[in-house]
Amino acid sequence: MAVRIRMKMMGRRHRPFYRICAADVRRPRDGRVLEVIGVYDPMIPETDARVVWNVDRLQYWLSVGAQPTEKVKVLIKKYGPNGTHLEQQKEALERWAERRRRQPVEILPQAKPAASESSAEETTETAEEE
Repeated sequence: MAVRIRMKMMGRRHRPFYRICAADVRRPRDGRVLEVIGVYDPMIPETDARVVWNVDRLQYWLSVGAQPTEKVKVLIKKYGPNGTHLEQQKEALERWAERRRRQPVEILPQAKPAASESSAEETTETAEEE
């Protein structure tokens, strides 16, 4: 069985998200996979924080002959076990985690009653006064 390490597209429209997976080459891109190895989120503003791996499993699949796609090869070269951007990735992940912790929770304002509800209340009050 030939295995490829490729990205499985997840997410929604205008908000892509990818799982980096080991999958049989005969399966469709977004089909069943053997194992999820990591994630890639291109929407994160910190470029070096976009990839998160399970390095042990990545090394295993590469050792048994799994072939990465072109995009995954670039990610492995930069952020893999012996990557060229490991220090920058570590710093970026720390900054990103800190930024996510500091974001305030938005509290939605109370909804105002519709005009028809308020006019119905006014008519009831005026009827009671009479």
